[in-house]
Amino acid sequence: MTGKARRPNILLITCDQWRGDCLSAAGHPVVKTPNADALAAEGVLFKRHYGGAAPCSPARACLYTGLYQMNNRVCRNGTPLDSRHGNIALSARALGYDPTLFGYTDVSLDPRQLAPGDPRLKSYEGVLPGFTVRQLLPEHQKQWLSWLKLGGVDASAGSPDIHRPVAAGAAVGAAVSNAPPVYSGQQTPAAFLTGEFTRWLGEQEHAAPWFAHLSFISPHPPFVVPEPYNTMYDPADGPAFWRAASWQEEAENHPYLAYDLGRQKQIKFRPDARGKVHDWSEDDFRRIRAIYYGMISEVDAQFGRVWQAVKAAGAWDDTIIVLTSDHAEMMGDHFMLGKGGYFDGSYHIPLIIRDPRHGNAAGGNVDSFTEAVDILPTLLDLLGEEPALHLDGASLKPFLNGEAPAAWRDAAHWEFDFRSIAEGEAERHFGIASRQCNLAVMRTEHYKYVHFGGNLPPLLFDLENDPGELDNLAADPSHLAVRLEFAERLLAWRAEHLDQSLALAELTENGLAGHAAGLPPRHT
Repeated sequence: MTGKARRPNILLITCDQWRGDCLSAAGHPVVKTPNADALAAEGVLFKRHYGGAAPCSPARACLYTGLYQMNNRVCRNGTPLDSRHGNIALSARALGYDPTLFGYTDVSLDPRQLAPGDPRLKSYEGVLPGFTVRQLLPEHQKQWLSWLKLGGVDASAGSPDIHRPVAAGAAVGAAVSNAPPVYSGQQTPAAFLTGEFTRWLGEQEHAAPWFAHLSFISPHPPFVVPEPYNTMYDPADGPAFWRAASWQEEAENHPYLAYDLGRQKQIKFRPDARGKVHDWSEDDFRRIRAIYYGMISEVDAQFGRVWQAVKAAGAWDDTIIVLTSDHAEMMGDHFMLGKGGYFDGSYHIPLIIRDPRHGNAAGGNVDSFTEAVDILPTLLDLLGEEPALHLDGASLKPFLNGEAPAAWRDAAHWEFDFRSIAEGEAERHFGIASRQCNLAVMRTEHYKYVHFGGNLPPLLFDLENDPGELDNLAADPSHLAVRLEFAERLLAWRAEHLDQSLALAELTENGLAGHAAGLPPRHT
């Protein structure tokens, strides 16, 4: 076990767009994830864990800063992360770690800290401050492509075209094929990053604790996967999709839903496809879902390689492992793919935490609502540090000890901002200002309430009787009292969690009292 004189190693693993129900340990009837399950058997599986926002940059801002979107203000891919905020890498660095990145963090850097000509102003794929980059893997994937070329693979198509199914040929617009790409199951981006991590791990001194962030892109689209994963799952298998009778009927449920359905293009998810996502047939959606399941199994196989590498390095009993995702994936529900909006399918994500020093609850499941903002305070707490008081998340350490915290939330919360500063698309469509293009969600075990800005109508779902979120009860007279209750609760939640960076501090004749973010707490 970890010695008292030495801090534990930290291995933070994120996947991209992984649904929280797609774990065999969580009871999925089809998907098999033996290596994630093995981690859960030695740790704790949080079955009701939710991302704080979508898409990637907003979701990761919540995870990395421990702050809700209302405070970190990363509204979309490309929104800068204010440099005044602390984050998971800076916190680890302050404790003596050298946080090392394999993959990407999708952070747009604060333009006020950069020169006007800095090329980092042209990308939302910046690196979270505090990380040392060992192997970057942004969207262009050039580092992986050059590795493929060295292995004899023709990578001249570049990304994303290299992810075309090779047997599909020129059959543009044809039914979805499960044909594999040109690269093999041992040559995926996840396999590449796993190899780079393994090589780096062999360079570490046992006496010095390390912090590694493995940021896998799987199972993010394009939805294509090599053999044998492309045929591992039968499209006929799997649960029924949560959806109305037709996409047109689905679109009638809310103005935002109609807007989103109209914008989703097939080419975003399959390089060989054209048309709108909602035009794919039931069989097409099932074939895509089977490929998605295969992508999950492919990255799970890489988990097995990671576990073996950590064990071979003699570090298994000294390493805290956190496995999660940034956000989830609609995967055919409501005739949609991707993420965003308000449905659970976009925000319910996996979370497994294994700390070898806390084995009392090993193999346990937690049904309490947990959120992405909890990850930073949890890691600080596990490292013996008091989480800063202004953080929106709370430590999950009691759950790892098999205990129930004295007070815990009875709802999950998330936010989604659909503004478009550069193009103004949503603003024109709805006739509202950028600052009004947003929604906030409060989701309890029984009900789910969605509040929109810009005078767009709210939503209320009775999840006990309508788990598919198909019947909006917001205008039902018999549920007006429930709607009012949740509107008030959401208002109270926002008021409680408004930026506390300096609101918890007070200057007195004796000096600073309370907590100021960025300074050690003082008491009078």
